Amino acid sequence: MSDQQRSYSWATPPGIVVLLWVLAGAAAGWLVALVLTGADPAGRLIAGVAAAGLGLAAASGTRARPRLAAGPDGLTVRRLTWTRQVPWSRVDDVRVLRTRRLGREQALLELDLRDADGTERLVVLGRPELGADPDDVADALAGLRPPHTP
Repeated sequence: MSDQQRSYSWATPPGIVVLLWVLAGAAAGWLVALVLTGADPAGRLIAGVAAAGLGLAAASGTRARPRLAAGPDGLTVRRLTWTRQVPWSRVDDVRVLRTRRLGREQALLELDLRDADGTERLVVLGRPELGADPDDVADALAGLRPPHTP
């Protein structure tokens, strides 16, 4: 089977999603305990923000599966609130961006996409969202993308 006939998908590893749900539950329990004991408002705020942030991350990891799928017809990108199916003709660029944070190099996959109405959309995915090295994902996408597509 050639690369042109294959389909690939990438998502946050299930173990990470389960861990996020456990942490979100623990943060929610922490918040409830703080409210019931009448703790200071700053502590309740921190616990509430932690519970909400972890809950959103867990919900996104659960709902947006797979995060990125690719096949001969194009790409499908999923987020918490939307899903986009984009044919290869509307994928303008696929590249890996390297940044340095806290003394450590990180790779991010950038997808330049165009919606049907011509609106441009930049999608940035990191290793935690893909569950794979962005360089490997970019190589797989390059193998799937038809050569006549600019």
